[in-house]
Amino acid sequence: MSVIEKKTVQKVEGGGILSPAGFKAGGIHIGLRYEKKDFGVIYSERPAQSAAVYTQSHFQAAPLKVTQESIASAGLLQAIVCNSAIANACTGEQGLKDAYKTRELIAKRFRLPEEYVAVASTGVIGECLPMEKIEQGCSHIAVHKDYNSAKSFQQAILTTDLVEKAACVEVTVDGKTITIGGAAKGSGMIHPNMGTMLGFITTDANISAPVLQSALKKAVNTTFNQITVDGETSTNDMVIVMANGTADHKPLNENHPDWENFQEGLTLLCEDLAKQIARDGEGATKLVEVSVKGAHSDGDAKVIAKKIVGSNLVKTAIYGADPNWGRIVGAMGHSPAVLQPDTCDIYIGGELVFSEGTPQVFNEQSVSDYMKNEEHVEISVFLKDGAGEGKAWGCDLTYDYVKINASYRT
Repeated sequence: MSVIEKKTVQKVEGGGILSPAGFKAGGIHIGLRYEKKDFGVIYSERPAQSAAVYTQSHFQAAPLKVTQESIASAGLLQAIVCNSAIANACTGEQGLKDAYKTRELIAKRFRLPEEYVAVASTGVIGECLPMEKIEQGCSHIAVHKDYNSAKSFQQAILTTDLVEKAACVEVTVDGKTITIGGAAKGSGMIHPNMGTMLGFITTDANISAPVLQSALKKAVNTTFNQITVDGETSTNDMVIVMANGTADHKPLNENHPDWENFQEGLTLLCEDLAKQIARDGEGATKLVEVSVKGAHSDGDAKVIAKKIVGSNLVKTAIYGADPNWGRIVGAMGHSPAVLQPDTCDIYIGGELVFSEGTPQVFNEQSVSDYMKNEEHVEISVFLKDGAGEGKAWGCDLTYDYVKINASYRT
């Protein structure tokens, strides 16, 4: 692994969930998918302070209910088990029994208290888990601390994803380096309202569960909660973090002199994973980033940014490389945020296309070429109505999105 630059918060190329000290992982194929890995575990060598955020869907899947119970018990986890292919959502009492049974089996496998195990699932809604295969997976799964084991876990959690998603940052605390690693999955049903899809974060930081919960929620609100692929929130969305405290520093809290370093690092990690999810949206060819500045408040800026990036008309225009700024205006126009149309500037790439209520003369071919040739398309909005700032990420909408979702179960 190579570090990009030396500073108090920095990304680490090639890092992931096993970069922090004291964590192991593994992933295997148990037959939930045709050939690919579909069952994985992250394991902490000692009990880890833990926190999570969950989907706000009324139809929360059984694994989330079990995980919430586990964390509520003592704020400690030592293992997270995840299966792909089947979400175990909307499966009634049987689904809940199966999630508890999975927790029990993993606890026995690693000789842990049951409440030290979190459960996650992703895949088709409305199908029960084939428990004979889950039981086989629980008895055979092994965890190790190496690059291939991290990759195996990352592969095991995927559904329609085309690529694995991993990230890592290093943060300076008390003059020492702590590490935050992460892995995620998500490609469709992406429009979170809590955290998103499935995100797994590990760190060797010394921090209590309540403080970690606050930090995670703050990080999620400006990152995972600001991405959208198709405007759909899943039944299984969750972001979960384990902090095993192996790093030798004073406990982190908001009064610690290096608290902002940790919060910045956690947010940077979440943003990296969130952008990877948006770029890997089902059928997508481009990552779209919308930046809003000068809004009445940060909240308004985030709402406007997500409204733009979530607009199907904006998304299709980007796919078609059509610099139709009217679609951006249309999306902004029905947002609930405070907005003054006559003081608004809009840029596509670096080109001013609309200013203070008036269309601007610009080179349409040049902007079209930018939209066509760049894999990362940027839209910038300046509202001149305050100091609020916010960003959101998404992707273009293509024919392939329809193909993928028209045959998702078949």
